[in-house]
Amino acid sequence: MLIGKRLKELRKAKGLTQEQLGELVNVTKVSICCYENGTRTPNLDTFQDLLNVLEVSADYLLGKDIKASVMKDNEVLYSIKIPKELADLYEELLLDKNLLRKVTDNDPKRMVELIDKILK
Repeated sequence: MLIGKRLKELRKAKGLTQEQLGELVNVTKVSICCYENGTRTPNLDTFQDLLNVLEVSADYLLGKDIKASVMKDNEVLYSIKIPKELADLYEELLLDKNLLRKVTDNDPKRMVELIDKILK
């Protein structure tokens, strides 16, 4: 189950144990374990608490594509839909700050080329 996989990745990226995350969202360690294993799903209140604590959108946790909007003065100038795969790659880059350096051998020109290819 994608929710469980993402939940576990995000929890670990924040340096939290299952018990610590459970305390932050008012559920037991066993509940967090069950969410991560896909044997139980959180109720709506707990789901919202998880989103807040982990600082992610519901779309991301549910594995849906992400819609990003460019705004100016509280007005949407344009919106784009980011495919799930690209959102996943972006999340990986956020979780591992050195990943881009590893992939590009720390060569700034290669980094720009890789990012350009991803965006096309």
